Amino acid sequence: MNKHIDSNPNGFDTPLLIIAWRRPDTLLQVINSIRSVTPSRIFFACDGPNPTRLGEIERVEATRAVFEREIDWPCTIQRLYAGENQGCRVGVSRAIDWFFEHVEEGIVLEDDCVPHQDFFPYCANLLKRYRHDKRIWCISGNNFQNGLWRGDGSYYFSRYNHCWGWATWRRCWENYDQNLSQWPNILDFDYLMTIFEDPIERHYWRRIWQRLMTKNEPDSWAYRWTLTCLANGGLTILPNRNLVRNIGFGEDATHTTCEVVNTDINMGIHAIEHPSLLLRDAVADRYTFDNVFGGKWQRFPLSLIWLFKRVLSKASLGISNLSSYFKQ
Repeated sequence: MNKHIDSNPNGFDTPLLIIAWRRPDTLLQVINSIRSVTPSRIFFACDGPNPTRLGEIERVEATRAVFEREIDWPCTIQRLYAGENQGCRVGVSRAIDWFFEHVEEGIVLEDDCVPHQDFFPYCANLLKRYRHDKRIWCISGNNFQNGLWRGDGSYYFSRYNHCWGWATWRRCWENYDQNLSQWPNILDFDYLMTIFEDPIERHYWRRIWQRLMTKNEPDSWAYRWTLTCLANGGLTILPNRNLVRNIGFGEDATHTTCEVVNTDINMGIHAIEHPSLLLRDAVADRYTFDNVFGGKWQRFPLSLIWLFKRVLSKASLGISNLSSYFKQ
């Protein structure tokens, strides 16, 4: 299903994929955020309803109606509408597959990710700059460093491919491993020790991917994309200020039922300053694991055990010294 509204020579020309399902209100906010940029080439994928859930058919129809009504600037539109519900993993990954069947590079926004205006030139600039650099696999608009500036540029390099507003290239997405075919080798040959130096972090991700492999839970495409990037040594570019706000927290969300990080976008990054070194920021990644994925709380019991052992060791040493004193 394609639509062409008179071409717009002044529009933002990096292809944009919008992925939606059953949230017309949040989709409207996303569209309003891109209106001033007027993307000239838009791909819109909308998953289908599950007819067993009351009111879902109407909500999906309302979501598609918002898109048809609100995209009113000159642009080319291509659509992918599912007849029935595919679920989060299949619905999103198929939409991205479809997108990269048509384009070499582009931006992906879901219907609860509201970008800052600087997000668009940021993505376009870096898609071009790193187009042929096989070290870079993803460009994300997310920053969860709570104001800590990393490195000497407008962005830094990370192992974490946050996906609340992001961009990539066909050369990367074509490696998407939806069946986790690489996981057995990673596990059997201890490659997780290469990916994650921290044993706490390693254990955290091992549990997630093993559960995906054995139980197919949760219904997530994003964990599979993370493993794909890491297994190929791919780095992600992250901005030094957050550029995308997630408005999807709540009961209606598929996974983000409660807000765990601050995603305010009060400030942009304006002119992009490129970092002088292309190195992963291990300190920033440790901060992300501790504060976004709960690493500091996983370390807490171990810290108590370590402290307890140290106290016992010192107490034992003190008793030993005291015994030696009385034996003199």
